[in-house]
Amino acid sequence: MCIIMFLIARFYWKKGSQNNPLPFVAKNFEYQKVSYNDILRDTDHFSLKNLIGRGTFGDVYKAQMNFENVTNVAVKVLNLNLHGASKSFLSECEVLRKVRHRNLIKVLSSCSRTDHHGNDFKALIFEFMPNGSLETWLHPDMCTNRPFRSLSLIQRLNIAIDVATALEYLHNHGPAPIVHCDLKPSNVLLDVDMTAHVGDFGLARFLVQPDSMSSLLTGSTAGLRGSIGYIPPEYGMGGQASVEGDAYSYGILVLEMFTGISPTDERFRDGLNLHMYVEMAFFNCVTEIIDRKLFPVNVGENSANVTEDVHDCLVSVIRCGLLCSKLSPKERIRIEEVVKELNRAQVKLLR
Repeated sequence: MCIIMFLIARFYWKKGSQNNPLPFVAKNFEYQKVSYNDILRDTDHFSLKNLIGRGTFGDVYKAQMNFENVTNVAVKVLNLNLHGASKSFLSECEVLRKVRHRNLIKVLSSCSRTDHHGNDFKALIFEFMPNGSLETWLHPDMCTNRPFRSLSLIQRLNIAIDVATALEYLHNHGPAPIVHCDLKPSNVLLDVDMTAHVGDFGLARFLVQPDSMSSLLTGSTAGLRGSIGYIPPEYGMGGQASVEGDAYSYGILVLEMFTGISPTDERFRDGLNLHMYVEMAFFNCVTEIIDRKLFPVNVGENSANVTEDVHDCLVSVIRCGLLCSKLSPKERIRIEEVVKELNRAQVKLLR
């Protein structure tokens, strides 16, 4: 009888935990409730025509839902068969419920339920970003459903400032220092005004632990993952997650934005990387490595075609990218200094 009673109690406890959102999600996400059926209906049963992106731990769908002042949303559906997906969901919920900033992706709601087959289902609902990710603008061959249009110099500079401002907030002005751990172009989303919003906090780490999550999010790199080309070298040698690590990823992102070259480009072999490639051309030959789509065709052969203000702006931006992506964490510039330097370059460029 004891065994039978134990099994019955265990069955109902498990069923209850599956059909209710996680306690801290329900407690802290004081948003409009969204059910599995709502998401199923509004994504047209997860139709491929509504698929707008694929991430490390799941797919992102466009949907229409009625939120205050918002109708178009992006629904991130976690693939819970992937190792680390559930922890990624918890991490993202915990970070996003604690932060609010104009350059961070805005979460509208979450869903932690079961599907029609009794399987766990987890999803996050975000405000839809109509201009997609920075990656599709830098490398348009990766996006076939958007007419090609290159980013201008001022647009790239504004995006670089937006991302740096978001990191400065996470590192210095949030409720606790937060390290993103996976900064890359596909995680930078652009709204209708081309304002950048940093998203995908599934790998984020708190450097100072909130009491409610002391056993979930740690500053350790145990199980830490990132994206090849953007991972700081010290992470690969067992180093802990740090603001200097985010600075490295940001530096590589900036160099990619202004050269148009991915850090995983096939030209980088035999020890050569994007940082070294740019550093060899800095300072005197900086215009020769800048993305050709920024300038007339012949500007690479004749740097006199670049005005002094434009050249000074490029030098400032590339210098920040190089200083952020130094091999040694101790040599990297702090992100608040980057924000100041890029804002000065913006003022000079627009005067």
